[in-house]
Amino acid sequence: MAHEQLNPTIDKILANIEKVMIGKRNVAELSLVALLAGGHVLLEDVPGVGKTMMVRALAKSVNANFRRIQFTPDLLPSDVTGVSIYNPKEMEFQFRPGPLMGNIILADEINRTSPKTQSALLEGMEEASVTIDGVTHKLQKPFFVMATQNPIEYEGTYPLPEAQLDRFLLKMKMGYPDIHEEIEVLNRAQKVPPIEDLQPVIDLEGLRALQQEVKEVFVDDTIKRYIVDIVNRTRGYGSVYLGASPRGSIALMKAAQAYAFIFGRDYVLPDDIQYLAPYVLSHRIILKSEAKFEGITSEEVVNRVVNRVPVPVQRLVK
Repeated sequence: MAHEQLNPTIDKILANIEKVMIGKRNVAELSLVALLAGGHVLLEDVPGVGKTMMVRALAKSVNANFRRIQFTPDLLPSDVTGVSIYNPKEMEFQFRPGPLMGNIILADEINRTSPKTQSALLEGMEEASVTIDGVTHKLQKPFFVMATQNPIEYEGTYPLPEAQLDRFLLKMKMGYPDIHEEIEVLNRAQKVPPIEDLQPVIDLEGLRALQQEVKEVFVDDTIKRYIVDIVNRTRGYGSVYLGASPRGSIALMKAAQAYAFIFGRDYVLPDDIQYLAPYVLSHRIILKSEAKFEGITSEEVVNRVVNRVPVPVQRLVK
């Protein structure tokens, strides 16, 4: 949809990110979709392809508080959320916030830590708060998590259960740069990293205003029916053991609203649904073991489902 006119503020944020990221514009766009929709991203990729740099650039562009958590097997839940420490002078417990108490969080290699520590992060993602020693602490708004997991190192890892995968609005891969992009990476590596010179495009108040505008993007009833038809088809598809839940329908609608907003529209098109469906639904379905054995992927199944559902043809603009 490159022919459409980008929202001017979004265009500036993407331009900022592209000062430090070579290529991968679709990854930056999808990350903004999740941020504007109030969701989170799971990035399954190898180390060294620029995930940290992209999230830092995004945080700088919106003047947000950036935190990075490196997940390791010995990481404790309190290392993520924070801990209450007794202060003998005040004769009371005082809360020391952990790295989760930021606006934009990079949760690196989330599948290398224990399920107990994973759940501490995922509680924050779902509830926008964390509970420590029986006291609930609200997280800052906006709150956005980009979690990464390594697709290669399965030994010594704790794969996320399906119920926890469902907490992520989008799942995607960044991939290696092509030859020309990698040469440009080398050229930039010889100079001062441009990340240090990035200036904010908007502040957090402006970002919260954009998130509210996204909620106002119009979704026609025919589009809602289209979303539900796609999600419902995943539940009866031959290769699928467990289809997407109603949460998948909600996620697809919210992502489509944000995607339409990014491209300067106040209404959702069927094209938005078709493009986003694999990113929103593929991690929400469980394939049958025989399908996995045959090498069928969740993305392929979602694309096949989308291709089988009739596209609405009614007028969709308000």
